[in-house]
Amino acid sequence: MRQWLDSYSNDHQHPVNRLLHWICVPLIVWCVIALMWTIPVPPMIGRPGFWAVAALVLAFMWYWKQSRRLGAALLVALALLCVLTEFAYRELGPHTLALTAVGVFVVAWIGQFIGHAFEGRRPSFLTDLAYLLVGPAWLMDKLLRRVGI
Repeated sequence: MRQWLDSYSNDHQHPVNRLLHWICVPLIVWCVIALMWTIPVPPMIGRPGFWAVAALVLAFMWYWKQSRRLGAALLVALALLCVLTEFAYRELGPHTLALTAVGVFVVAWIGQFIGHAFEGRRPSFLTDLAYLLVGPAWLMDKLLRRVGI
């Protein structure tokens, strides 16, 4: 995992790009969860959120394989995002939640590309889609280091 994080870090040196990633990456992760939360689920297999949780289980397995420390921390963060999403689903309903998530998703990705314009580098995921999973891990690694974990 260190190799992934170091490579990602090399593509994210400019302070504006880093700041925008701190804002935009968590928003994008939430948007993906929220959009998947609104995908209809046949009642015989589950309830709203089933597809999001299924995808998060797969993502967690990848994180856990790469780093137990980051996997455990990301499990907590992703679970909190699921709680937030369930609350939003109940309050807004699936249609409004999906529209909100799409709007935030578009704005957050624009923020990401603005950051990379400051950086003068292409986003990492354009070379390898695995970097879409590395971005949240990179932020979590930085957060854990700041708090001494």
